[in-house]
Amino acid sequence: MAAATGWSAGLELAYRDLVGRLTDLEILTQPPVEGERCEQWSSYDRASRWDAATGKYAGWDANGDGGGYIRKEGDSFVLAEMAGPGCIWRIWSALPEKGHVRIYLDGAAAPAVDLPFVGYFDRENEPFTRPALVHTVARGWNNYTPIPYQKSCKIVADAGWGKYYQFVYSTFPAGTRVPTFRRAVTAADARALDEANARLEAGDRFAPRIPAGSPIERYRPVVRVGPGKRAVIARLSGAGAIVNFRARLDLPESPADRTVLRELALRMAWDGESSPSVWSPLGDFFGTAAGANRYESLPLGLAESGWWYCHWWMPFADGALLEIENDGSEERAIEFEVDRVRWPREQAEGRARLHAKWHRDAFLPAEPERAIDWTILDTAGRGRFAGVMLHVWNPRGSWWGEGDEKFFVDGEKFPSTIGTGSEDYFGYAWCDPALFQNAFHNQTISMGNKGHVSVNRWHIADAIPFQKSFAGFIEKYYPNRRPTLYAAVAYWYLMPGGRDPYEPLPLSERAGYWTEIAAWKAPGAIEGEQLRILRKTAGNPHEQSLDQFDGQWSNDAHLWWIQAKPGDQLDLAIPVRQTGKYLLSVQMTRAPDYGIVQLRLDGADLGRPIDLYHPSVAPTGLLNLGEHALSAGQHRLTIEIVGANAQAKKSYMAGMDYVKLDRLDP
Repeated sequence: MAAATGWSAGLELAYRDLVGRLTDLEILTQPPVEGERCEQWSSYDRASRWDAATGKYAGWDANGDGGGYIRKEGDSFVLAEMAGPGCIWRIWSALPEKGHVRIYLDGAAAPAVDLPFVGYFDRENEPFTRPALVHTVARGWNNYTPIPYQKSCKIVADAGWGKYYQFVYSTFPAGTRVPTFRRAVTAADARALDEANARLEAGDRFAPRIPAGSPIERYRPVVRVGPGKRAVIARLSGAGAIVNFRARLDLPESPADRTVLRELALRMAWDGESSPSVWSPLGDFFGTAAGANRYESLPLGLAESGWWYCHWWMPFADGALLEIENDGSEERAIEFEVDRVRWPREQAEGRARLHAKWHRDAFLPAEPERAIDWTILDTAGRGRFAGVMLHVWNPRGSWWGEGDEKFFVDGEKFPSTIGTGSEDYFGYAWCDPALFQNAFHNQTISMGNKGHVSVNRWHIADAIPFQKSFAGFIEKYYPNRRPTLYAAVAYWYLMPGGRDPYEPLPLSERAGYWTEIAAWKAPGAIEGEQLRILRKTAGNPHEQSLDQFDGQWSNDAHLWWIQAKPGDQLDLAIPVRQTGKYLLSVQMTRAPDYGIVQLRLDGADLGRPIDLYHPSVAPTGLLNLGEHALSAGQHRLTIEIVGANAQAKKSYMAGMDYVKLDRLDP
């Protein structure tokens, strides 16, 4: 099969060969050749740019990612433009609609594909009908059907096409010959698509294609590893490749399993290297965290049988050492399964080695204007980026993942892959917390976007080749202090001699940082969102969660009054338990679209109007409203909208976090 041989001068690939690359994990071990690229066109916000004059990144956190395009031609929008030979591997959208998207190939006047954009994803149009290749998960629309071209590709959209798009494509070395895509595929090509669909749905049952004459050797050790110890899983001699690696162990019930799976760590070293090329907590290595979350994808998963499995090919030329270390306090017994094939040494020497490293906040960019970028992988040498598992600890909840992926290849100043949002990169949309599993992308745990979230994305046919370096990032909008914390396993293939700067990390970095954080409550606070509404002249007062904003509000919420206008009033009931003298104070909320309010107590003004405008959402801090003699019973706190700051967006909103009554007399 041509796809298994990598690149050679004048390589000719039939359509079935390109389809075969969707499931060919061995080809990832082939070193990239000159002219081989994988890039992405997307609707990212064009305000993000590299300014060569200043040597800085401008608009780097721009977030209007729904409607970007290259240019307009008449009433149409040019979404993508590529020179061949090449192949589109992935099409994604968050909101495909009925406006047509046309794909023109190799200079033809008529489009090879002319469908409503939604028609690329609804499985009603051949050959885009196979569920492992074309599917909608958690509101994300995906199409992995290969679309090759020999000379050129141009993608044009009519008005009404929708919002948000990504087209991932490879450019092949000059001299490569590929067919020009036609929707009316041959019977043989349809069978190839059917076979790929079945293999992609196989999960743990996926069987690697093994070259003739290379029988699999299987090792089935049961390893006991004591506290603070390291034990050998397998010590392999000679040259070859591991083609299947599995593990099974008894785990405590959730959530205790989360800690155990971080206490245990895998180490894999190739060719006698002193620092392992693979190092990761056990569960994370198999593509999910925290805890044992069942899912099945093409290269990794946790099957219903209890086996954690890995189908990545792992070549070595001079032996391999696989170990497990236990940084916990109890002995663990783990059953392993290791399948290897033997190769001639010269064959193995020409292959890239698998690297997989777990890290947190490693090698973040030094440029201040790139503070939003969180590093997935920073490596140098010759190889291929094959994917990432991202674990998010987000105890305060709300949507964590607005940030775009940005992949810089071989020192380029502007990334050849730039996306439209974190969930978009992982194949879903609109921060939907629904779990899903697929061969190439998965959401394996989500607590409604609060607490633990784990997502992954595998690059197989669309692995990103690099000749000198690869630096991959994803924007992180919420800071660690919030806290919103990221951890990741990056997977890549690297030729011997390349730079892998990631070192093993202690247990203190791996576990324990996800302690639950209870909402802060101000002592003595009467929560605004719990106040009884006595009267309103207009608008919609209701509770709003504020845990997504950077600041401290009591109970992470406030009473949010929207859809009001100057002159409107809102009366709230303030309970007083005992007659006496009190210091009255409040904390409110400021924001770009909030108004100026006058507060009154039982009809009397409480000082001067309060301007609630602020460039960002922020608490006011405690505002002193004076001393008052109050009788036991109910009192009336009035909020009246009286105007807005000249800089404010004129929405005239207001927010009451809490009211506080401090007794002054004995």
